Amino acid sequence: MTWVTISLSAGTLIGMAVIMTYILGWANKAFHVEVDPRVEAINGALPGANCGGCGYVGCGEYAEAVALDNAEVNLCTVGGSGCAADIASIMGVDVVDSLPYRPIVHCGAHYPERLQRNEYRGEQHCQTANIVAGVQGCTYGCLGFGDCVNACKYNAIHVVDGLATVDYNKCIGCGACAKVCPRNIISMVPFRYEQMLAVTCSNKDFGKEVKNVCTVGCIGCKACQRNSDFFTVENNLSTVNYDTYESLKDDGVEKLKKAIDKCPRKGIVLMGKPTESDILSLMNEDIPKIAEPDFKTTVDDTEWRG
Repeated sequence: MTWVTISLSAGTLIGMAVIMTYILGWANKAFHVEVDPRVEAINGALPGANCGGCGYVGCGEYAEAVALDNAEVNLCTVGGSGCAADIASIMGVDVVDSLPYRPIVHCGAHYPERLQRNEYRGEQHCQTANIVAGVQGCTYGCLGFGDCVNACKYNAIHVVDGLATVDYNKCIGCGACAKVCPRNIISMVPFRYEQMLAVTCSNKDFGKEVKNVCTVGCIGCKACQRNSDFFTVENNLSTVNYDTYESLKDDGVEKLKKAIDKCPRKGIVLMGKPTESDILSLMNEDIPKIAEPDFKTTVDDTEWRG
């Protein structure tokens, strides 16, 4: 009787396997969804970082957006121009040149430059510290708890003496740091050159109030604006007109240099990756610290600002 039981069990299992194979085969055909081969090809050309820098959830979603919704082929900041060229070839289109976006931190105050700082014993995150009053005098400045550091997958931003600082040699422009900053002082800026000028402040208060909370914040004195059309003071804060980069002539460059020199707070600095010529030309000079941020304010999103 034992062999009969074993035979029945084996036969039952074989029969179930045959039936399930048939059902699965039928379901595969009945519910099969055709996938555009370009989606798979584009996904293969992408680096697979899934950083979200393109504005989509991951590389797969971006590949579908390009193939099915005609999204731009040059949005992958990690893959760069080579990746854009590969995707353009797959789609049979031309690559439109675009500027690389990099973060700029619009705060230049390290711990020693911040006044009215108080001990904070709460959760050591910018998101939580931002909702607590009195953590520091400046309600626009970098909190320095490193939410941006934790968000960056490329080890391209660090908190140095209380200030978020970008390593442009490692930064690929994914924008993760800007997305998590609760004060919006990190913003993504199109870099026309390896280095871009920026105003390392987001404080829109009057000069007297700024002086009470920070030793390097912009006081809205308009010295930069008086010396160069490159700057405009709006809401007590100096702003940069980046569109004038291409139109600067020799006299404009000289005025620009004068405006930078006249800034009493030394808050107009170059941000970005120093080129070899930059390094060689400044080897024997005392240069201001190089900040590495972006721009917006603290409480609300704002228009372009330097």
